Amino acid sequence: MYQQDAEVEKQEILKRYRNLLRIWKPRNPVDKKLVRKAFKMALEAHKDMRRKTGEPYIYHPLSVATIAVEEIGLGATSIVCALLHDVVEDTEYTIEDIRGLFGDKVTAIIDGLTKIKGIFDQHTASIHAENFKKILLTLSDDVRVILIKLADRLHNMRTLDALTHEKQLKISSETIYLYSPLAHRLGLHAIKSELEDLAMKYTEPAVYDAISKKLKESAKSRTRFVNKFIYPIKKALTEKGFVFEIHDREKSIAAIWLKMQKKEVPFEEIYDIFAIRIVIDSAVETEKSDCWKVYSAITDFYRPNMDRLRDWISIPKANGYEALHTTVMSHTGQWVEIQIRSRRMDEIAEKGYAAHWKYKEAMHINSRLDNWLDRIKEMIESPDTDAMSFIDDVKGFFFLDEISLFTPSGELRSLPASATVLDFAYAIHSELGNTCIGAKVDKKLVPFTQVLKNGQQVEIITSLKQSPKEEWLGYVVTTRAKTSIKLAVRAEKKKYAKSGKEKLGIYFTQLGLEFSNDNIKKFMAANNFSSIVDLFYSVSLGTVGVKDVKLFAASNVRNGWQNYVSKGSSKVSGSEEADNPPLKRVQTARDGRPTVTDPAAIDYSVAACCNPIPGDDVIGLRISDQLPMQIHRTKCVKAQELITVYGNKMVAVNWENLESISFVTEIKVIGIDRQGLINEITRILSNDLNLNIKSFHIDAMDGLTEGAIALYVKNTANLNDALIKLNMVDGIKHVTRIN
Repeated sequence: MYQQDAEVEKQEILKRYRNLLRIWKPRNPVDKKLVRKAFKMALEAHKDMRRKTGEPYIYHPLSVATIAVEEIGLGATSIVCALLHDVVEDTEYTIEDIRGLFGDKVTAIIDGLTKIKGIFDQHTASIHAENFKKILLTLSDDVRVILIKLADRLHNMRTLDALTHEKQLKISSETIYLYSPLAHRLGLHAIKSELEDLAMKYTEPAVYDAISKKLKESAKSRTRFVNKFIYPIKKALTEKGFVFEIHDREKSIAAIWLKMQKKEVPFEEIYDIFAIRIVIDSAVETEKSDCWKVYSAITDFYRPNMDRLRDWISIPKANGYEALHTTVMSHTGQWVEIQIRSRRMDEIAEKGYAAHWKYKEAMHINSRLDNWLDRIKEMIESPDTDAMSFIDDVKGFFFLDEISLFTPSGELRSLPASATVLDFAYAIHSELGNTCIGAKVDKKLVPFTQVLKNGQQVEIITSLKQSPKEEWLGYVVTTRAKTSIKLAVRAEKKKYAKSGKEKLGIYFTQLGLEFSNDNIKKFMAANNFSSIVDLFYSVSLGTVGVKDVKLFAASNVRNGWQNYVSKGSSKVSGSEEADNPPLKRVQTARDGRPTVTDPAAIDYSVAACCNPIPGDDVIGLRISDQLPMQIHRTKCVKAQELITVYGNKMVAVNWENLESISFVTEIKVIGIDRQGLINEITRILSNDLNLNIKSFHIDAMDGLTEGAIALYVKNTANLNDALIKLNMVDGIKHVTRIN
């Protein structure tokens, strides 16, 4: 527990302030005076405030300012804004007070930060998707608003232990879903990796701890290997006259776990847990050729894998990242990734947009990062108001790798790696997309659904008879294309909406129902329509008719509206028994452990996306009062998305484990094919563990076998017993739960 001591706190505050100045190294006395004034104002404003940890609140703005300087590379104006970022929101000072003391530029940034904070619901610590647009809009005004907000989020994640378990999950989900991709897109790789690791610490604590432990255990042997591996490279580069740094970079815990899942291998089989980074001192004019000279020196000792050569010097990544990557075979038979950068490239790689801006004017460049910042306004100003689709578009827009494509005249265009011909057409002009029927890609005729590859030249073919269809949304990945298609389709639907509304009104009147807005909304929900235009359009086409209204009317009269909606909701999917195990609403105690507070059972359904079972860490989301609560595993990707959008609908819950209830879960088995293997697997599951098998699918090819088994289990202990027993079977190499 934090112990309060006024004098000790005063000394600690001064120590942290001096540390900020030491890292910043102010050269201009005017800037130093401005920062001191901001510090004094923040100290006074927050003098009676404390954080959840019990520490003085001023520790937080000081930490945010330090991150902004040390880890992002921002200057005096940003330090002032970081120190004052909570003053207007949390104290009696106004935005006009800031303007009078620090001028318009600081005021504009503080105002942006205050508006962002105002989006957050202080009771739920969650952000709503519709309001995320407000955050992104600040990118086009002053990117420092977002950079300081990322510093603020990073410090909050570093001190998340003081919050309840429920808030930890909410903030972690929001961080992994939105802030990590935003940091990635702004080139802040180190911050992006740390945000992901810290989020994983709370969403998947067992996995996080296990990988952390293995990294510590393997650290010494890894250091010995690296020292031996880099020795000949260091010697060769020194002889060639290079001034350089060479060291190893450990992959983040979240990245290691992602690779373990993707490749379905244990920690010990991940070969690129670390990478070697070489940073050379080189003039801008010669840095490209110097990086290739370093590559040449490396290949004198180690054989490269040509499929893993990545040249991001000639065409940098969309977030400004420049480097030369190669993967080589060591003398011990282990693949090793090597990253080659100049000092300028390294600063951009570590500090992202702030460093990019520093070099921009000197090099007279307009990079893809600038183009991306120009394009972001277009996405934000989209008239599409659907929260979930907007969040999906944002995440994809931030995180997708990009490819370079060429128009017939040789103009370079950048699109996401999975973009199609239709995306390319819309990227040039919406009318070109609306009338696209195909393309010539490298002079060959292809359909508009063709996925494009890096470096291709694309010529769009159009027809005036063509018009966008709703199914086109499945053929595009860019926000511009989706928005243009939705607008065109919506305009087409509106032509029919009036006649559809008239028809529906007649149906309601014939069946004695009032044609009111309230009843229309209930009818929309009953028939799974999210848009009233879609409803009227379907009525005009005849896909929704008088039979649907009759069903609605009968259910509404006989059972009441609540029963009509809830009657279709499923209970536990795949359960052998008829009833759900009791699920209870819980609150988080001071020690972070869940405690039951409401003895009443809760109506719920189990999410098919992650198939939680008793024993899993779970959360509940009651998105609508008319629908049962959805139960997700805390590490479920879909749950992270839903928490981001509906954070105020989240409820902490836990199962009361009853042995009479069974749940379906799936496991994957990989091994060497042999006679009797299936027999032994079924014997262990059925006889030894007394588990019922719902389905069993296994394939054998070229001496290998791979299968998926669906089991009825009581809880995670049941499942873990099955995994342990099967992993011990001769010939089985790997058994995992299918998430």
